Amino acid sequence: MTNRTTKLLGTAALASLLVALPALGQDAAATEEVVETVSEGVSADVVFILNSFLMIFGGVLVMWMAAGFAMLEAGLVRTKNVSMQLLKNIALFSIAAVAYYIVGYNLMYPLGNWSIGADETGGFLGAFGIGVLEAVGVTADGADDFSYAATSSDFFFQVMFCATTASIVSGTLAERIKLLPFLVFTFVLTAFIYPIQASWKWGGGFLDSQLGFLDFAGSTVVHSVGGWAALAGVLLLGARKGKYNADGTVNAMPGSNMPLAALGTFILWMGWFGFNGASQLAMGSVGDVADVGRIMVNTNTAAAGGALAALILTAIIYKKVDLTFVLNGALAGLVSITAEPLTPGIGTATLIGAVGGVIVVFAVPLLDRLKIDDVVGAIPVHLFAGIWGTLIVPLTNPDGSYVNQLISIIIVGIFVFVVSLIVWAILKATVGLRPSEDDEALGLDKAEIGVEAYPEFS
Repeated sequence: MTNRTTKLLGTAALASLLVALPALGQDAAATEEVVETVSEGVSADVVFILNSFLMIFGGVLVMWMAAGFAMLEAGLVRTKNVSMQLLKNIALFSIAAVAYYIVGYNLMYPLGNWSIGADETGGFLGAFGIGVLEAVGVTADGADDFSYAATSSDFFFQVMFCATTASIVSGTLAERIKLLPFLVFTFVLTAFIYPIQASWKWGGGFLDSQLGFLDFAGSTVVHSVGGWAALAGVLLLGARKGKYNADGTVNAMPGSNMPLAALGTFILWMGWFGFNGASQLAMGSVGDVADVGRIMVNTNTAAAGGALAALILTAIIYKKVDLTFVLNGALAGLVSITAEPLTPGIGTATLIGAVGGVIVVFAVPLLDRLKIDDVVGAIPVHLFAGIWGTLIVPLTNPDGSYVNQLISIIIVGIFVFVVSLIVWAILKATVGLRPSEDDEALGLDKAEIGVEAYPEFS
């Protein structure tokens, strides 16, 4: 790196620090901060309505990301496995909705009731119980005095994040995992693994209260969690038949439909405005609305930075631009900015996203050298870029600590990877993970579910 480049990067970082604003994000202390930022003359009822609407609208956008994952995966798997990926995506979303209701929501947001490790500064596990919403037709007088938004809007918003975590796992394990073990793991992930670790940050647990861990919208809490769970699964599952040769060479297995993959990427890009923007959790003041807009601008430019970085690098390295790298570069840029989309300036956000794109270009061939078969590139995008995005938060947010960010990443990573590995191992020993070699060669559309995505090409 030249001295001129170093100076430019330093100047951009300094500028972003000067314009940095305090971040709210999905924080247990959000209620108090929202109250403090209410604009003069705006009633508490109006603030309550606006905050609730932000999460409802944001939840709709995040739900649309489920379509994005489905289309992306449908495009990047081979023709014979497309229907299976579509089935997995609608099934995992449905399982997440139910699992989060019966267990996950209360584990993640125990309303101050820490049943294990309870103390004044947070704990390690929430309360078991089903999610409960506010009464039908609740009036202002009946709303919780300490609530800044409707419980229903919060539940709706948060369950979408839970489902997103499971979607990350689906693509990595594509084309060679049976439906039943995948769905069982999805239930465990969305009912227990995701909510427990999320409570450590967003539920006021020890990572938030004792380490000051910063993760605005979930580079670690959502994306790297999905990545760790996927990595544990792929290590036990193994690669697709014929993917790697004995001499270390790799056989390309091109996806079935690049238009679908591109469509899925654009849908995810759009949905991310809700993912990050609505994580402000407040729209009851001038400052809140301005911050939501700022978050969306930074989210957009980080995706652009990731896509452009991947485009340029693949052109240099491979002499041709690789569309799949560019698509994943954009997604990696989005993951990278998710931990702190508020405080960077536009230039810094672009650079943060660009590094995510660089990570993808180098990480995908690295995984192939290690014979880790990640069909859609979810581990580089969600795990590696998620770690990067979380680590870099203190660059623009002075409340952050690089050491505490790293410690928190390690804690979450160990917990999710170890528990996921145990669950996958149990499933492998009981119901089995892989279909037979004949079924894998035939394709899971025919072998497992009997519905082909493209029957005219059979």
